[in-house]
Amino acid sequence: LAQRAFSVDELTRTALQGAGELVPMAVILLLALALGDVAVELGTGEYVARVTSGLMPPVVFLPLIFLVSAAIAFSIGSSWGTFAIMLPIAVPAAASMGLPLSPFVAASLSGGIFGDHCSPISDTTIISSMAAATDHIDHVRTQLPYALLAGTAATLAFAVLGATL
Repeated sequence: LAQRAFSVDELTRTALQGAGELVPMAVILLLALALGDVAVELGTGEYVARVTSGLMPPVVFLPLIFLVSAAIAFSIGSSWGTFAIMLPIAVPAAASMGLPLSPFVAASLSGGIFGDHCSPISDTTIISSMAAATDHIDHVRTQLPYALLAGTAATLAFAVLGATL
């Protein structure tokens, strides 16, 4: 406005258009938070702990939390939505098994971030390709080998950590 690059009408129209483009992301996050609340109310974490406690040792369960978080984040394109879904499941499951919570929180968070980073529908991936002025799918393809290497290392690290619990 000070430089008169935009009129007040143009600025208002542009701001409203930009805000409108955020609505789908807000809806996804809202639905993920609602799903997380449903998981808490249904006792999903405790149920998962009961079902897996005899069948799945921490050496398997901890990397599985990471991989499931990654798959959810990749599918919905939102790390925050994944946190809202997975933390109400992973934390009570770990607590019910008598395991320390921090590794399960770490697996949920890092899996969510990993999946979000790899997802072609993630806002951060889209913004990165736009900022680099590259084709979006080319950007996804070029970052995948590095991300998959890090994801594999994280999966193995969570397995080793799970073996020590």
